[in-house]
Amino acid sequence: MDFASAVFSDLCRIREQAPLVVNITNNVVTNVTANALLALGASPAMTHHPGDAAELAALARAVVCNMGTPGEENVASILAAATAAGQAGAPVAFDPVAVGATSRRREVAKSVIESAPLAAIRGNASEILYLAGSNAAAKGVDSLHRSRDAAKAAASLAQGLGCVVCVSGEIDIITDGRDTVELAGGHALMTRVTGLGCTATAFVGAFLAVNPDRLSATVHAMAVMAAAGTLAAAGAAGPGSLAVRFLDVVHGLTEADIAAGVRVTA
Repeated sequence: MDFASAVFSDLCRIREQAPLVVNITNNVVTNVTANALLALGASPAMTHHPGDAAELAALARAVVCNMGTPGEENVASILAAATAAGQAGAPVAFDPVAVGATSRRREVAKSVIESAPLAAIRGNASEILYLAGSNAAAKGVDSLHRSRDAAKAAASLAQGLGCVVCVSGEIDIITDGRDTVELAGGHALMTRVTGLGCTATAFVGAFLAVNPDRLSATVHAMAVMAAAGTLAAAGAAGPGSLAVRFLDVVHGLTEADIAAGVRVTA
């Protein structure tokens, strides 16, 4: 099976099974993430209540934890959901938004990593460098580094935590500490739409729900993001129309679209 066929096979599983993907995400992107998961074919559940998050996580096929707005209730919900998912054996995808920017975010990330085994971490280069111990500088939620700057750090982090680490950027780098895949695709205009990075982590959760191979699941999720971004940008006048087109493209994405919109570079 070639790469596009393998990605599309996982996408078809999501569309057929509509796995429950529980999201404790940031307040800015809740609607964006839910709509993107629906377009993908998954069944999203969004919550910011600790008790509710724990109960939903126990029912979920995957849990996505995003610390973009680290208020007390959000963080308590993230920790409760991660713990419950760990007990239930559901994979957890973690998005360490702007982890190097503030002491609060550093504390939250540490607590999440310690709360339960993670299946995957997706972040930009600065976030991954910081988690790997480099004390990399950050510009709020934006990266000051290119993805390949964090390749070695990602592999080290993956080995240390026993999970998959994805560094997203112009080139996406996905590694489990032993094997590494690089993907090219997407479009720079995607960085002008709030929530598409968070959507990538949500997609990782959805693919983890249907594929037990965590490396290939993460690679396939990022391939769908890249292919959809490439095709959506081709007909977009700006970030607003790209956001709408992205949902439509994801909803109708075909194997041929995947083959045309993303390529494996390593």
